Amino acid sequence: MSSEAPDDLTDEERVLFGTFNTAYELALQCRQLADMNVSVSKEALEIVIATLMTEFWDQGFSQTEIREAFLTSFDGLKGYAPTERPE
Repeated sequence: MSSEAPDDLTDEERVLFGTFNTAYELALQCRQLADMNVSVSKEALEIVIATLMTEFWDQGFSQTEIREAFLTSFDGLKGYAPTERPE
């Protein structure tokens, strides 16, 4: 018998929560890079998003799936904050 405490998470939930953690870490690292004010930081977010989309493509997601997910997520930001974030 294992000494590890059992949990009630399904495999799907473990993967989903893992992706949430990965997304948080990715966004945090992008913010840190942008805050360094190095020349690449101005384009860092564009480069990361392009790379991320390419990785989704390489994993078998279609351009339509990637585009729709990105646009749906972007539209969801409208209700996230009442005002625009400062530049």
